[in-house]
Amino acid sequence: MINAAPVVKLLNLVLLTAIKAQSSDIHFEPFEAEFKCRYRVDGVLYEMESPPLQLALPIISRIKVLANLDISESRLPQDGRILLTVAGRPVDLRVSSLPTIFGESVVMRVLDRSVVKLDLDNVGLREEEMRLIKNLVNLPHGIIIVTGPTGSGKTTTLYSCLNYANDIRWKIITTEDPVEYDLDGIVQCQINEEAGVTYAALLRSILRQDPDTILVGEVRDLETAQIAVEAALTGHVVFSTLHTNDAPSAITRLLDLGVEPFLITASLEAIVAQRLVRRICSKCKEEIQPTEEMLMEIGLLPQDVKNKKFCWGKGCQHCNNTGYKGRMAVFEIMLLTERIKDLVMKHASTEQIRHLAREQGMRTLRESGLLAIFDGHTTIEEVVRETLFAGG
Repeated sequence: MINAAPVVKLLNLVLLTAIKAQSSDIHFEPFEAEFKCRYRVDGVLYEMESPPLQLALPIISRIKVLANLDISESRLPQDGRILLTVAGRPVDLRVSSLPTIFGESVVMRVLDRSVVKLDLDNVGLREEEMRLIKNLVNLPHGIIIVTGPTGSGKTTTLYSCLNYANDIRWKIITTEDPVEYDLDGIVQCQINEEAGVTYAALLRSILRQDPDTILVGEVRDLETAQIAVEAALTGHVVFSTLHTNDAPSAITRLLDLGVEPFLITASLEAIVAQRLVRRICSKCKEEIQPTEEMLMEIGLLPQDVKNKKFCWGKGCQHCNNTGYKGRMAVFEIMLLTERIKDLVMKHASTEQIRHLAREQGMRTLRESGLLAIFDGHTTIEEVVRETLFAGG
């Protein structure tokens, strides 16, 4: 049945619908009595019409065939990729299968290169933030870390920085797991743990390739962190990511990994924390008067918001009746000034570092979110949802 017309047509229809809606992931989930199909748009999952349960196995087998996975193996998780051309544009699908009690669950990550514009102007930076980031990219050496949870747009921000720095005069090398987007003029290397190609092993070789700028996909262990520090101290600009809630806690994370405080202060230049919030749909956007409860959620009083405007999307065909279309990032940029470096050397707490950084003008994620609300780009609910645990 894998090649039967209904299965092929149904799968093609699901993929086309999801890609047209600019979704980032497509989920196929078998349950006891139904076969669910959902797709994620702007960070939120939506359910599609469920295919008949008897088509669960043929559809999942069809996906596995397209992704060059072993269709006879259904007890182990597998990973693969499918390269498609949809409406004349290339789409890369990363496929992951996971055995569950009712069959295999398959998730496809959609990498549509025509949707993502890897340009610093499109990331959502404010003017002063843009100046800061461009100054950081142009530094002669040092480490710049972008931090945030999975799916907060860290890779897009880093790629946009690399694209800005991409010049015939500079050699830029990346180590990624996996390589998500192809960038012209940039040497990209793929991690392969099974073959012994780890971040640390690749980084050592990269330093012998005479790079100017290096992107380390993620600092996961002490060895990777130490080589990144070494690279920064020997005159390279190193970009990397960490999984922490906000900028100040990235320093604590590095110390936890075992990096010496004097190495952090000698090499680290800045930490950028970010979150993605949904943009209000431009077609159905209208001004609203927020209630006291809404303001309390974000820690404001009615007198704080006199002459400030609030907007929301009431829902239309253009945005699938959600009131949102697309996403933007909000940022928290912490520069390692001399006073912050002193605190790091004294093993100060994250709270003390955050307090000093704010004194020196750092805008927290919550404050950046507030500015995005007042600019009419997003709503109170979005900012509360995304910056709940981020300090400030």
